[in-house]
Amino acid sequence: MPPTSIRSVRLIRPVTIAAVLAVTVLSGCISMAPTYERPAAPVPNVWTPDVSASPATATAQPASALDWREYFADPQLRSLIDTALANNRDLRVALARVEQSRAVYGIQRADLFPALGVGASGTRQRLPGDLSLTGNPYISSQYQVGLGLSTWELDFWGRIRNLKDAALDDYLASDASRRALELSLISQVAQTWLSLREFDERIALAQQTVDSRAESLRIFTRREQVGSTSKLDLTEVTTLWQQARALVTQLEQQRATQAHALQVLVGVPIDTSPQALDRMADDASLMRDLEPGLPSSLLEDRPDIIAAEYQLRAAHANIGAARAAFFPQITLTGSVGTASSALDGLFKAGSAAWTFTPSINIPIFQGGRLVNNLDLAEARRVESVANYEKTIQGAFRDVADALSARRWLADQVTILQATQDAQAERARLAKLRYDHGAAAFLEVLDAQRDLLAIEQQTVQTRRALLSARVSLYTALGGGSRLMPAADTPGGAFARTPRVIEPVAPASPASPATAPTQTVQ
Repeated sequence: MPPTSIRSVRLIRPVTIAAVLAVTVLSGCISMAPTYERPAAPVPNVWTPDVSASPATATAQPASALDWREYFADPQLRSLIDTALANNRDLRVALARVEQSRAVYGIQRADLFPALGVGASGTRQRLPGDLSLTGNPYISSQYQVGLGLSTWELDFWGRIRNLKDAALDDYLASDASRRALELSLISQVAQTWLSLREFDERIALAQQTVDSRAESLRIFTRREQVGSTSKLDLTEVTTLWQQARALVTQLEQQRATQAHALQVLVGVPIDTSPQALDRMADDASLMRDLEPGLPSSLLEDRPDIIAAEYQLRAAHANIGAARAAFFPQITLTGSVGTASSALDGLFKAGSAAWTFTPSINIPIFQGGRLVNNLDLAEARRVESVANYEKTIQGAFRDVADALSARRWLADQVTILQATQDAQAERARLAKLRYDHGAAAFLEVLDAQRDLLAIEQQTVQTRRALLSARVSLYTALGGGSRLMPAADTPGGAFARTPRVIEPVAPASPASPATAPTQTVQ
């Protein structure tokens, strides 16, 4: 090569390298994604008058800053929730999905960087004489060792970076969905536990009525035998007794269903018998008071709203990737190393070898694929916006319903308690009137039926009030500000599932020897 050519190569090579570096620096500086703006919340700025008048104590604090261990005061309920968070299968599925999303993000992020690899190859080839230029057969050898750069796309238009951002937003959305599921699980365990307490209390009241009416049946049976009362009165007493027994069996069946549901939520065998559940706790001391704050706070506190917004961000990033696909794709491929026809010639002076293969691909005609791909991304963004707004509306309604229920159910409990006291007095007076012959037994019958009904209704309404308080905690994103990400210290990935031996079936001969885990 002439000296001038050598000088030209020496001058061009730095310029080429500088140009490549400049393109690399510029890669990712352009983004085709539309500018993201959070959609306006389609809800009022204040709560409606029927719920905003709900009283809040001076010690109330935002639910999102209140950990569930502080909100639920009962130690038995805390133990159940803690066990459920460690063993619930739905939560494990959600954790696995978060891990999958994180891996997908890592894969997509790797496309931003060049893939380098060291390779070695050796080739020996024999050519017959009729294929050789000399007409004689010969054996050729080639050995090569080098550092190779796989096809690396220069992300000049931001396509890969937008795909990476979309994968990151999907990962963050899945983690927010996991936190929403965790909060929902806390609520479900608390609601089911309250239902069991309600059924135990209702069953106890119904059983007391059964015992009382059984004694009345014994007395009236004796009276009918001696002729001091009519057969009709005995029949009515028997009917009352049978009705109370039927109510007990119905409540027992419903309680069993709730106990099975709690077993599934907790994820391990537990003792859900009435003796294992605490029914003596005062309703007012089970949970703390909450301050709902402003509706706008839901946007930062509700995990499901946060997840919907991340999904909306991912849709914006996907639009950028779809737009960038219309522009040329520039890729680099190359290698540097050593090559020789003899194995011992590798790494000797003069054996250096390199290749550099830049390429550019300009889309011209793809049958409408790129246009339809962009239309698809745009349509998905519209869907994500609607889903985000729908999630906000649903959250607003959840809080409004819970606040309204907390207010009006408290009034109902007070009214029902006063009604129950009045009904108990009516039943007592009706019984006295009948014993003194001043009233027919039908009056006693009606009074006792109404008393049992109002007792059951009072217990149900008290439980509904407690459930409304649990629902309010969930609707306000209870403890969401304190929930760590899944991959942070103390996060969900760090939680070790509890390994508890399954409950062995009890043998007919010794039913009391079956091991169980008692709820504490």
